[in-house]
Amino acid sequence: MSRGIRSGRPSEARTRLLGTATKIFYAEGIHSVGVDRIIEEAQVTRATLYRHFTGKEELVLAYLDQADQGIRAQITGVLSPDASPEDDVRAVARAIADGIRSPGFRGCAFLNAVAEYPDPDHPVHRAVLAHRQWFLETVTGLLGRAGLEPADATGRHFVMLRDGAMAAGCLFDPGLVCETFLSGVESLLTTGAPASRA
Repeated sequence: MSRGIRSGRPSEARTRLLGTATKIFYAEGIHSVGVDRIIEEAQVTRATLYRHFTGKEELVLAYLDQADQGIRAQITGVLSPDASPEDDVRAVARAIADGIRSPGFRGCAFLNAVAEYPDPDHPVHRAVLAHRQWFLETVTGLLGRAGLEPADATGRHFVMLRDGAMAAGCLFDPGLVCETFLSGVESLLTTGAPASRA
């Protein structure tokens, strides 16, 4: 059982620590934020932090795990058994666009994290790759059900469109970025990725 979790529910202090870390890590970056700042803003003691997390790295991994679970739930939530496979792909794309247009958007938490942890053997880097592999497989499966073959090429294309939109969405007009992204996804649904049009 994870530290600070009893009967399947995290303690209030752990929840507050993770919530505070999530807010600051996403807004300001990971390396720039020390544990003292998190302790102060979460209004807990240092002993409380270390009772729930072995250190900052475990807190960062918990932050990414929480982000991963949130995205998985978001994707599952927009899929409908009554929708066509194409409409499921569109629903995923719209959910991504809604995130880009949301207040305080600062790009993809995973792309931001991997920029700070470039070592492929680091646990944070591995957590990012695991999330991205899940996302790629999920999108590829949806595109395959929509009849786009080879689905793996089209899935990679979708992920690249998404990555570009996530990066641009915090730099330029998010409305225009989302319009461009959704148009790109629609083109994929119509014609597939360039590699699949031979």
